Amino acid sequence: MLFDNHGRPIHYLRLAVTDRCNLRCHYCMPEHGLQWLSRADLLSYEEMLRLCTLLVRMGITKIRITGGEPFVRKDMMKLLRSLAAIDGLEQIHLTTNGVATAGFVPELKQLGIRSVNLSLDTLDRERFFQITRRDELPRVLDTLHALLEHGIPVKVNAVVMDGQNTNDLIPLAALSRDLPVDVRFIEEMPFNGGDHITGRPLWDYVRILDTLRVEWPSLEKTPDAPFSTSMNYLVPGFKGKIGIIAAWSRTFCGTCNRIRVTPKGVLKTCLYDQGVLQLRDLMRSGLDDEALQVHLLDAFAHRPANGWEAAAARVDSPLEESMATIGG
Repeated sequence: MLFDNHGRPIHYLRLAVTDRCNLRCHYCMPEHGLQWLSRADLLSYEEMLRLCTLLVRMGITKIRITGGEPFVRKDMMKLLRSLAAIDGLEQIHLTTNGVATAGFVPELKQLGIRSVNLSLDTLDRERFFQITRRDELPRVLDTLHALLEHGIPVKVNAVVMDGQNTNDLIPLAALSRDLPVDVRFIEEMPFNGGDHITGRPLWDYVRILDTLRVEWPSLEKTPDAPFSTSMNYLVPGFKGKIGIIAAWSRTFCGTCNRIRVTPKGVLKTCLYDQGVLQLRDLMRSGLDDEALQVHLLDAFAHRPANGWEAAAARVDSPLEESMATIGG
């Protein structure tokens, strides 16, 4: 097993395969998009597989594929098939916006994808367009239904934004009444590509919870799974659950078990750090796996205690990069 310098186990990798996306969500990037990485700047699939194989040997048991939007990268299923063949990897999960995902769902089920996080900030088509700057809600809902029909566990992730989708909290949470889905509300973070300045969110986890309890006074706290980032609740009689992720408040850092690798191969041991190790360049310099492992272990041995410490340690790097460049 892997442990960091604070005694926390590390067994979960979030691997971002691209910075590109087919939406332009207000909380993630400017309307015109980003300065996309060139193909040469991205980790190749071969480099991803080498890195994932090494990390699994070191103790990683769970990998989540993120972006950007994973399915805008060509041959994504080829990568997933190769990951599924890594000996010792127990779980593969996926985060997607659902726009181009529905057609791949049967094979995702066949490959044993353990769960899918589906980004969905509103069920109102007009507000969806206002938030994402794209009219794609019907295709996202097609993906949701396809995932449920194939028995793939789904978590619906909604970023709560003041003045944009706070009226959608109750309709979104109500999805869990009749569907076996977990609906999770996420505090807005500053990672929007410099599109606008954000501070402490007006809708923090306390306000979100209070709003839900007004609608459902019987809302019950349920036990959180080990290493969970969400505080989880249940309305009696509902098929699914409701969760709240205090992503800005950073209440879960003490049990964080995850690391991130960005599309250009930068290791982040905390969402809020500015990157601690350029793995792409190390691999391309000719380093063998044994030497690469030494660098990884050193990074894990200098991990910040929490997101506040990580943010304070950033040098000339404000908290404004896009989540698409970090890995959603």
